[in-house]
Amino acid sequence: MPGPFSARRIDELSSDELVVMAIEGFRRTLVHYGLWFREVERKIGIEKAMEIEAEAGDRLTGILFERLSAVFGFQLEGGLPKRLKEMSRDELLGLIEVNAKNWLAQDGVWFRAMEKRHGMADAKECNDLCWSHFSPYEAMRIKILLGLPESPGLDGLKKALAFRMYSSLNIQSIHQADEGSLIFQMNDCRVQSTRKRKGLADYPCKSAGIVEYPTFATAIDPRIRTECVGCPPDEHPPEWYCAWKFTLEAK
Repeated sequence: MPGPFSARRIDELSSDELVVMAIEGFRRTLVHYGLWFREVERKIGIEKAMEIEAEAGDRLTGILFERLSAVFGFQLEGGLPKRLKEMSRDELLGLIEVNAKNWLAQDGVWFRAMEKRHGMADAKECNDLCWSHFSPYEAMRIKILLGLPESPGLDGLKKALAFRMYSSLNIQSIHQADEGSLIFQMNDCRVQSTRKRKGLADYPCKSAGIVEYPTFATAIDPRIRTECVGCPPDEHPPEWYCAWKFTLEAK
């Protein structure tokens, strides 16, 4: 990456610096979008914020593709890049996996940067708070994509869990515990498996999990209650890293 800019204006930048500035625009847009959502959520709550985000996000997607297609010279079909529609199923699944890896990477770089400067405790606190916002957001987006009803019960939760970002990275399974409960197991976790290969102990992710899973489940259906079966630093069997029990409360 080029060093600090010495130019006084954007049009005086070198070619390499212009590339950096172009990428900087994407970066600021992403952060500003997230800040807008945060403030709207703070003002009117997550459910109403999701309605606003659905409208704003769909409109922005169309605007971005239209303008980027003019710059990069790709065609649009039905408002979406034609190249994406021409990709094979395997290529599209690969792209979805790359998106999931990038999502996990941004989570990791934020954590490590915070930990480096302020320590593990503060990094974990920020991580847990992020999950308290992202998990219900992800659940509500999945409800929209799947067309789930307002209260889809455990069947809806089971469907939704298969569409999380993690589902493209980890191996997970769901078992019927009894008539009114499901057991979700994370059989292979990309983060924990990487640590295991490096000879490191499990990352103690329970503090995030007890925020992540209950908020996801209640966003799918407020009648669902979540219980932690086990999650690091808890001891766990070799066949899973963490497990969670979801129960549908009787009316």
